[in-house]
Amino acid sequence: MIELKNIEVKFGDFVALHGINVDVKDGEFFTFLGPSGCGKTTTLRTITGFIEPSEGQVISNGNDITKVDIEKRHIGIVFQSYALFPTMTVYDNIAYGLKIKKLPKQEIDKKVHDIANRVDLSEEQLKRPVSELSGGQQQRVAIARALVTDPDIICMDEPLSNLDAKLRVQLRNELKKMQKDFGITTIYVTHDQEEALTLSDRIAVFNKGYIEQIGTPNEIYNESKTEFVCNFIGDINLLSKEVVTKLNENGGNLDIDNNNYIRLERTHVDVEPKKGDVVFDGVVTSTEYYGLYIKYYVDLGSMTLKVIEKNDGVRIYDDGQKVKVLINPSDVMSYKPSLEKEDE
Repeated sequence: MIELKNIEVKFGDFVALHGINVDVKDGEFFTFLGPSGCGKTTTLRTITGFIEPSEGQVISNGNDITKVDIEKRHIGIVFQSYALFPTMTVYDNIAYGLKIKKLPKQEIDKKVHDIANRVDLSEEQLKRPVSELSGGQQQRVAIARALVTDPDIICMDEPLSNLDAKLRVQLRNELKKMQKDFGITTIYVTHDQEEALTLSDRIAVFNKGYIEQIGTPNEIYNESKTEFVCNFIGDINLLSKEVVTKLNENGGNLDIDNNNYIRLERTHVDVEPKKGDVVFDGVVTSTEYYGLYIKYYVDLGSMTLKVIEKNDGVRIYDDGQKVKVLINPSDVMSYKPSLEKEDE
């Protein structure tokens, strides 16, 4: 559907993107994920035509669109700020792109009402100035405006970041449902790991203008290819050399000189050991109660291990309580220490 081939973007002497290669499939929800300044929005702006790369190609449906004008790329855009016209009605905001194309008034009216119905905007809301709508409703207007011109692809630049936490979760679910219903290829930019894992078919993790890994949410989380991805996605434990040594003495085969990590939910407190589990003596130093689960901080002597356990309402450990902690060497992700990519 859309492919980036060896994209490089420079701003003066600064190289913002280094050899970016991405192939987004038809109907896929593909997310660019990474911290601020990593290149994800620059990549999106290269796709949409706001930035022309110094090297490489943008291919859409087999056609090279690297130098094609923005309005001729058949790409819908939802900006972080939504970029709506606040004094215009919802109807006129949605119809704006169709009017630019000089479609017949009757066709515009049909398209606007059809798309409004599909994104759950009422007839009454269509008549109101967009400034009177809630943040969630404005987001629907922005999506409707992007979709009404029947684009091949829709690009979204952190469209949920300006909303409160509860509304973000609600609209995240609605966004995924809408994308599935429309079946439209979607490229989504976010710095929020949970958002990326929840929404995406595949994720590209960016770091300092490079792509560290492309994969499914499960691959990114459980099979992190680089130490950066491992640390950026979710919470994690960096195991001490003493813990790694004991794991190796009990069947593990880990490199003691590597940086060895384990996810919090892969460690367990006071449960029956399974094949391969190694048992450590520990003391609970503090707890964090989250309702569905509890996070324990357990002192193993050489390190404090973070452990997540499902809250069953029965086994809740107190600070100072002695516990047995289980770690399976097969759950450890191991990386050779390497110099970080230099800022260029």
